[in-house]
Amino acid sequence: MKKQKNVFGKVLRDIRTERCQTQEALAFASDLDRTYISLLEVGSRSPTLDTMMAICSALDVSLTEMCRRIEDAMRSDDAS
Repeated sequence: MKKQKNVFGKVLRDIRTERCQTQEALAFASDLDRTYISLLEVGSRSPTLDTMMAICSALDVSLTEMCRRIEDAMRSDDAS
């Protein structure tokens, strides 16, 4: 499970930085706390579906796209 949290966090950080958003801006846009965004990104917390939907909406990315990127990252980690 730890690996999955880390992959989610890396994908979240990648998408957030691609969108030129700070953790603070994402937190504000998704109605979450900035420290929670940080904990997600480092793999210390796992998001609920509601949280993932809020984050995806704030980042203007579909949940499907985020999940695809998570799966791709997990596959590439398995291949290494």
